[in-house]
Amino acid sequence: MKSVFVASRSAAIALGRGSSTPGWAIIVVIMSGMDHGPGTPLHDLPMFLGGWVIMLTAMMLPSELNYIGAFGVLLRGRGMGAVDRQRRVVSFIVGYGFAWIAYGLAAYLLDWAARAIDLEIIAWNRAGPYVAGSVLIGAALYQLSPFKHSCLKGCRSPLSFFARYWREGDLGSGKMGFRHGLVCVGCCWALMGVMFAVGVMSLTWMALLTLFMFAEKMLPKGQKLAIPIATFLAVMGLWIALSPETAPLLKDPMVFASLCGAS
Repeated sequence: MKSVFVASRSAAIALGRGSSTPGWAIIVVIMSGMDHGPGTPLHDLPMFLGGWVIMLTAMMLPSELNYIGAFGVLLRGRGMGAVDRQRRVVSFIVGYGFAWIAYGLAAYLLDWAARAIDLEIIAWNRAGPYVAGSVLIGAALYQLSPFKHSCLKGCRSPLSFFARYWREGDLGSGKMGFRHGLVCVGCCWALMGVMFAVGVMSLTWMALLTLFMFAEKMLPKGQKLAIPIATFLAVMGLWIALSPETAPLLKDPMVFASLCGAS
C-alpha cells in the first residue's frame, strides 16, 4: 500500500510537469474571455471535441493519480520495463478518455437538440435561471445518492479494481481504462453537467469543480465531502434560480447579448 502512495505522489509530480499543467495553460490562454455565462455556445463538433479533450486533461487527470500510481506499481511488480509500462499507462488513459468523450458527445447532442428546437422559454430572460438552478440542485441531490457513493468508492479503490478486472496487453489496458472511465462518469457526470449549466467556458467553475472532484477522490476522507459539496451546489442553485443577477461566480448572458447587439 505504501508503494501505491509513493507512486501516486510520483504521478502527481509527472502530471504537474507534463500532463495537466499544460492543459490548464492552454485553457487559460484560449478560453480567457470566452465565458459568456449560461448558454455559452459549444461551437462546431471538431472544435468542441478538441476543447473537451483539453478540459479532460486539466480537470480529470489530477483526480486519477491514485489509479495511475497503482497501475504503475502493479506493472513494475510484474517485471515490466519502463517503456512498456509507459505504453500500458498511456493505453489506460486513452481508454479512460474514450468514456468521457462519449459523455461529451451526449452532452453536445443534447445542447444541439435544445438549440435546434429553439425553445424561447429557456432563454435567460425567461425560465433560463430556473433551468440552470435546477441543474445545480439536481447535481447536489445526486451527490447524496447511493449510486454516486458506489461509483465514488470505486474511484477510490484502484487495487480492488485491478484485482477484479485485470487485462493483459495494451488493448487490455485500454479496456480497463474504459471500464474505469465509465465508473468515473457515473461518479462525476452531474458535477460536469454543472459546467454546461453555468457556462462551459467558465474558468472559475472549471477550477472549482476540479477541486471538488480531486478532493473527494484523493483526500483520505474525501468521501465525507459529499454533504458539503452538495450543500454548496444546492445553495448556488437556489441563488441562481431566485436571484441570478446577484449570484456570484456567474456571468449574466444578457449583458453579453446586449453588447453584441450594440456592436
